[in-house]
Amino acid sequence: MEFRRAKIVACKPKPSYRVWIRFDDGLEGEVDLSDLVGQGVFEAWESADFFNQVYVDPKTHTLAWGDEIDLDPYVLREKVSNAKQS
Repeated sequence: MEFRRAKIVACKPKPSYRVWIRFDDGLEGEVDLSDLVGQGVFEAWESADFFNQVYVDPKTHTLAWGDEIDLDPYVLREKVSNAKQS
């Protein structure tokens, strides 16, 4: 298995708890995060306005919402990569 770094450089919220993301190596695509909504800290996503405030954290280079929620960039990269191969 080849290791690839995972630095997100751009993102855009989409309908139905999806987010389009682009990595620094050019890989881009959408991830479906709807399975997380309502669970623990992801309860905040029940507000579409809050979910749509997604941004790229400049320190961790991953998706974040406020100070409480961020997602593992390697998991997101794998999801995008797998979706491209399907």
